[in-house]
Parts: sequence; C-alpha cells; structure tokens
Amino acid sequence: MGTSDFSKVIIGLWQIADMERAGAKVDLQQASKAMLDYYENGFTTFDMADHYGSSEEIAGYFKKQFNLPNVKLLTKWVPAPGAINETITEAAVQKALKRMQSEKLDLLQFHAWNYSDPHWLDGLYALYRLKEKGFLDEIGLTNFDHIHLNMVLQSGIPVISNQISYSLLDQRAGHDMTKICSQHQINLFAYGTVAGGFFSEKWLGQPEPIQSEKLTWSQMKYKRFIDAAGGWEWFQSLLSTLSTIAQNKNCSIATIASAYMIKAPSVGAVIIGARLGESSHIEENKKIFTITFSDDEVSAIEKVLKNANHIPGNCGDEYRKPPFLTASGDLSHHLKEFPKPYPTKVETNDKIKVFSGTPWESLAGYSRAVRKGNQIFVSGTTATHGNKIIGGNDPAAQTHFIIDKIEGALQSVGASIDNVVRTRIFVSNVEQWEPIARAHGERFAAIQPANTMVEAKLIGEGYLVEIEADAVVD
Repeated sequence: MGTSDFSKVIIGLWQIADMERAGAKVDLQQASKAMLDYYENGFTTFDMADHYGSSEEIAGYFKKQFNLPNVKLLTKWVPAPGAINETITEAAVQKALKRMQSEKLDLLQFHAWNYSDPHWLDGLYALYRLKEKGFLDEIGLTNFDHIHLNMVLQSGIPVISNQISYSLLDQRAGHDMTKICSQHQINLFAYGTVAGGFFSEKWLGQPEPIQSEKLTWSQMKYKRFIDAAGGWEWFQSLLSTLSTIAQNKNCSIATIASAYMIKAPSVGAVIIGARLGESSHIEENKKIFTITFSDDEVSAIEKVLKNANHIPGNCGDEYRKPPFLTASGDLSHHLKEFPKPYPTKVETNDKIKVFSGTPWESLAGYSRAVRKGNQIFVSGTTATHGNKIIGGNDPAAQTHFIIDKIEGALQSVGASIDNVVRTRIFVSNVEQWEPIARAHGERFAAIQPANTMVEAKLIGEGYLVEIEADAVVD
C-alpha cells in the first residue's frame, strides 16, 4: 500500500477518549455521519488506537455502513509493558479487526514503553509474521525515537511510518529523525500541530490558563509542552506571528500551524484531532492542503522558534522518562507499573543474578549481570536477542541494542543506567570504532563513565561489538 494512499491531512480520533471520560459512549451513528462529512471533503484517512475509547468501533461502523472507496483506517497497538508473544500479538490484531469490522488492517502502528525490555522486539517480529499472513497491509511505529527506528529497520522489520509529536512547539524530529527517515523513505505522521487547540485566535492575548481538569486532556498535555518550549509569554509571541500570517492568508492560526508542519522534510501527513459530532472545522482544515509560505513568513516563524527551548529528550521520551509531558504529568493514565525486563535469582549471600536468556549464558555458565551489595557487574554483552542479531550489519544499531540490554539488566536489580561507572567496549573491526563510539556517546553523554575501547576477535559470526559495564548504586 504505502503512505501515498493516505491523505496528507489525517483525521485523528484520540479525542473520543476525552469525550467518553465521563463514562458515556459516543453515539455510533452520529459519529459515523461526522466521519462521512470529512470523507466527502477529501479527508479519506482516519487515525485511531486501541485506547482511544470506542474509536475503533466507530470506524468499523462507518466502514460497514457506507462501504466507501479509498477510505484508510489507521490504528495503533499499545501493549502493556512485559512479555509479548505470538498469542498476545495475534489476539490484539484480531481484537482490532473485530472492532473495525475488517478482514485486514490498513496500517497498525506499534508503541513500545521501555526499550530496555526487549519484548517490544518480539511484538514487532510477531506483527511482521502476521503481515506476511495477510492480517495487515503495513506496519508503522508510534512515538519511536530515531535510535530505535533505525534499529528496527536495520533488523529487517519493514515499517513505513512513525507517528510522533512534531509541531511548532516540538521540533525534536527536525534533526536526526528526519535524517533517518530520509535515508529509508519513512514517513512521519506529525501530531500535536494545533496543540490541543492552543494554536487558536481565542488564546491570543489571553492570560495563562491554570493546569486543571477543566481543560480537555489534550489541553492539559499541550500546556506542558508550552511550558517546556518557553512558557506562556514566548507562546504569545508565536501566536502573534502566526496571527499576522493567518490574516494575510484569510485563514486561522491553527491552519497556519499545521500547514507549516506539513511542509517539513519527511512529514507524510499531519494529524488533526476531531471531536466527532461536536465540531469539525472542515472548511478551514481544507486550506491546509493549499497554503504556501513566502520566505519572509518562514523567516518570521523561524525567528520565534530560535528563542524556544528544546523539548527534553528524544522523540517519544515524554512517555518514557521525566518530565512526562502527558495530560496527567505522569504515566498514571496509561500504566500501573513496569515489570522487570529480565528474570532474576536471589541467593542467600546477598547476591542477585540476572539472566537475559541468550544461549551463551547456559552454555558457558554465567549471568547477564550480578549484583552484590551496591555493586553491579554486567557481563560482556552482544546484540543477541533469542536467535537473532539485532541491528543487522549496522554497528551503531548493534551498540544501541547492547546498551538497552545493559540498561534492562540494571533495571532488573533496582538500578539504572545512571549508576554505570565503567564500560569496556570490544570492537570486531577497528575501522567501525567511530559509529560505535558515537552511539556510546549518545547514551552516556550525561553520565560519562570510565571507558576503554579495544579491537578484539569476537566470538560468533555477525557480532560487531561487545560491551561490559560496572555500576555502583549510591
């Protein structure tokens, strides 16, 4: 199929969850008619998820009732942290198929909560096998950073898109993410372009709103983005700039904010949230397709953006580490807890052993990591997961997965990567030292442990790098 079959403006149904947060379900017939209005005006692609309230049921009802050509229904699978296998994956896909009254999903987008728990890879490999069986046309990702997007691609899992926060408030994707997407023809689906409605004339010149339940969930979320990007005063300067451009083009601030992002490199579509049956702004949203910007208008926007703060972390980190830029400011709306990535064994001499399940551990009689008191020793670790080498022939991708495994071992005994005090790196080919060193630098830049890198003949074909680590818990 490919993303060329999707509309450049996708209608997102995440607000169905907000509309239903009091417990009452959205009326299927009314919501379906609202989707028809969008379709008849050229918006043929709709985005939903397993956790967006009854959005999948609404889409299924719409699809069956009208049976229209060229409709594309995109959904997401956001599995709970922990074990994922073939049975769990197929059950999730079958649930979506039933809800959406379909025999095949157009695009299933996958979210991973914790990269240090390698079960997320099991989920993606299982989806790949279901794709080959004909249960879904395409696989996409959602809220992935560029590091793990590249890891997925180098590991041979065919994905075509990554849905991420990418807006005038959040420019994280404009650098490394765009570079990876350009190299591999991956399309970004940018959400948050209207910031939950904050990119609007009604907020121009208004006092700063108080973060409270009186706001919609989207507004609660994007108020945190505004605070992180530069605060209300800075945001007012951005609104003022956009307002001037909008007036010149006879459109809204929201239209300008989305039209600007749709022209960003590697952006395949912007996603506009809809409150089906309540408001649509269809005529205004149609202008997004045709808006163009002069050099002076682009410069005016870029001038304001240069005064913004960078949103913390990498793409998607708002769902993985503090500061959590979510509606609640934490993960309480999403998760109760994170299980240990790897099994452990507690011994009587104050020793805890960690096992990652690679065949080498049982063969050679060692643990992935051992904690003794406040010290943790992680064995030499390669990019092994089950019977696969993760990262293919890409030395940086292998390095990042190894660091994920080290982090997972540390998490399993109550520590974190911040506790690492020493790493030792063994490279198979010294000519590949730089991408390996850069990957290590990306992950340990704020930690800066003692480090050694040497060239060594690694055991096992295909392994480009091996790393061991020592950590101390204060």
